[in-house]
Amino acid sequence: MSVITDWSAEKAAAFTHDTTHFRHALHERSMFDDDGLARTLDEYPRDKLGIFTMGEDPVAWTTWRRGSAGDLSGAELLAAAKAGRIWLNLRETNKYLQAYAELSDEIFADKAQHAPHAPTFKRDVGLLISSANAQVFYHLDVALVSLWQLRGVKRVWIYPVAEPFVSDQALERIVLREAAEQFAFDPAWDASAIQVELKPGEMVSWTQNAPHRIENGSMLNVSLSIEFMTPRALMRANVIYANGVLRRRLPGLISAHPTIEAGFGPTALAKAAIARGAKAVGLQKAHERKLPATFTLDPAEPGVLKALEQAA
Repeated sequence: MSVITDWSAEKAAAFTHDTTHFRHALHERSMFDDDGLARTLDEYPRDKLGIFTMGEDPVAWTTWRRGSAGDLSGAELLAAAKAGRIWLNLRETNKYLQAYAELSDEIFADKAQHAPHAPTFKRDVGLLISSANAQVFYHLDVALVSLWQLRGVKRVWIYPVAEPFVSDQALERIVLREAAEQFAFDPAWDASAIQVELKPGEMVSWTQNAPHRIENGSMLNVSLSIEFMTPRALMRANVIYANGVLRRRLPGLISAHPTIEAGFGPTALAKAAIARGAKAVGLQKAHERKLPATFTLDPAEPGVLKALEQAA
């Protein structure tokens, strides 16, 4: 049985190239009910668990803060998500949990069958458990992304991969890991966005590097955020990487607005070779930022955030 229930020739052709909306039946599986989620939170490596909170203004992306889950049980973490304003991010569940490894195989086998033009690798099946009215600020991803809604309702805004929404220089900084994936947002840009309301049993995928932001409805949300690469997507990432290296190292040999070549033409292949070489010799040092943990959770008061020094 297909994981996605409404494949069509048009959707298969558009997959990875355009914003595409699908239906699925994963939300009916018991692994995503309360007991299943609590068990997953218990089994997932605690040092890999991302726990975050954020402000209410979609422009105030610097209010995104990281916390510590401490030794709370999975049930206690789920209760905190139901009561508070937090975002639990379980990256690469397919790497750490057998049930999610099997789910990943099932999902990508379905994609391979229906969209063979886009073979996938570097697969990251992330589980998101987030509070009512929580949000993810304006950002973009280097990899391709599909967002699968399992519980609750969320709204997604997807913006063009073009200025003023994102500049080539901003893309380069993110691909080179000089800057965070979140960056400044202008609410006026919403007029140019594709808006999607995701309900349980729905999935949306979008163009590589498309900026987007997310707002939950007034209920607990559970989703899968699945990142992956295709040969074309990896080539694009390497071209952007090479443009950034050339702009910084040999500015006289590259224009102020280097082209992001699509496909596998000679220039793109040459830039991919430059990117591989630069990475091999460590020519471009990544400045990856890691947010310090500033709060923790109290099992006696689900959803209440406490400053780490206060908890100590």
